[in-house]
Amino acid sequence: MSQDRYDVIVIGSGPGGGSLTARLARTGKRILLLERGDYLPRSQANWSAKTVFVDGAYQAKETWYGGDGRAFSPALHYYVGGNSKVYGAALLRMRERDFEAVRHVDGVSPAWPLGYDAFEPYYTQAERLFAVHGSRGEDPTEPWASAPYDHPAVSHEPRIQQLSDDWAKHGLHPFHLPLGIKLDERNGRPTPTSTCIRCDAFDGFPCLLNGKADAQVMTVDPTLAAHDNVTLLVNAYVSRLETDASGRRVTSVHVTRDGAEERYSADIVVVACGALSSALLLLRSHSDAHPNGLANGSDQVGRNYMRHNMSVLMALSKEPNDTVFQKTLAVSDYYFESKAWEYPMGLIQMCAKTQPDQIRGEEFPKWTGFLPDAPFEMVARHSMDFWLQSEDLPHSDNRVSLDRDGRVILDVKETNRAAHDRLRDTLEGLLQPAGAYTYLFERSLYLGKNIPLSGTAHQSGTLRFGTDPRSSVLDLDCRAHEVDNLYVTDASFFPSISAVNPTLTIVANALRVAAHLEERLG
Repeated sequence: MSQDRYDVIVIGSGPGGGSLTARLARTGKRILLLERGDYLPRSQANWSAKTVFVDGAYQAKETWYGGDGRAFSPALHYYVGGNSKVYGAALLRMRERDFEAVRHVDGVSPAWPLGYDAFEPYYTQAERLFAVHGSRGEDPTEPWASAPYDHPAVSHEPRIQQLSDDWAKHGLHPFHLPLGIKLDERNGRPTPTSTCIRCDAFDGFPCLLNGKADAQVMTVDPTLAAHDNVTLLVNAYVSRLETDASGRRVTSVHVTRDGAEERYSADIVVVACGALSSALLLLRSHSDAHPNGLANGSDQVGRNYMRHNMSVLMALSKEPNDTVFQKTLAVSDYYFESKAWEYPMGLIQMCAKTQPDQIRGEEFPKWTGFLPDAPFEMVARHSMDFWLQSEDLPHSDNRVSLDRDGRVILDVKETNRAAHDRLRDTLEGLLQPAGAYTYLFERSLYLGKNIPLSGTAHQSGTLRFGTDPRSSVLDLDCRAHEVDNLYVTDASFFPSISAVNPTLTIVANALRVAAHLEERLG
């Protein structure tokens, strides 16, 4: 049994763990980064829609259970870089109002204990760290920013520019979607030295060229190359955290690696496994001092799970859509209340172009109406694709837990669905005036066959932060109320999820916590 001591142990190499490690590396402190998976293999299969979406080749081979006992496979990815290896790299700031209480049709999204001002400097740092390309001033709901983007917005291809112009003529405010991407372009085309080549396998795919700004590419690998005080162990599954008799300090991190049991210790332990896996780790780490799970005296560990209400919709038109890199446009006019409805609806984004193998996997012949006998390639060429997301409200009974046999139970009841349905209807109305888009189909393969359960891409909220230990797990520095040297830097800490993609907020908060730890470590 191996045993070694570090100044800091970070569990999880995704955006939260990788960003914190990158920032703390400059302190010279001895840091151990633990990742339960390995590097995602680079091969041509990374660009195969059948491999990625139909076969789900990179998803964790695990079986979890819903609250009704139904088995499912969660859409989790255990690799260096975490789920960001297959994310869409849309990196938006939460709106300033998102940090306040927001009234929705199904209830109130709670206020955060810290306001936007506390996160703004770290949002700017996060945008630089993840090479975000964007344009300030286009998005009518964007919050104030202390600096411009370092990189220009990714340009629209002609068909998407036309859609943007059409929507602007109808009084909307379409904007360039902020993207984390290693792209240099000139006149809408990548330069000869650009890492990203603007291909059709960016959104949801692992990037074969490392052109997507994921946590491995932007934080882990550069940190390891520049700092010999940082060590990465892969295939290192953390089974539990052990504390001293008082329960106030984590003394050992139990790791299973290559079939052997190992233990490591550190002055500071940071958990960043993703909201679901982080909560499960604390639940597995029960002891006499923490009988209901580590740091769970409030019974809040695993509760208030959120994951957005999400849909991927494919519109079909009579005109072909030869766009290759489609994920460049978004609309936030319905993000809060609007002339269309007194409640918030959410965010409309473009997403990756549908590929023939995805349609084949969706069993397209069961759909009726437009082009029912057309080959899959033709249908894909006539598609235009949208990602819709609405806020999912926290509820204490929406939770991840372990049963007596150690099985993972994810119990989810949808909230705020009416807002999402209305957003879909609104999109359909926006496509009709041009007379081209008359059919709108929901795609399931991008998010998983059962989105409420297996669609865990935007997991958050299971270890919320706050000032009251009776209703929260973490304090305002994201340190566990009950454990002096335990911190969390993934989306577990979110009290609400807003309706924008969570990754930039995860990174910003990880940098905020890292600044606190720099002071603590001296």
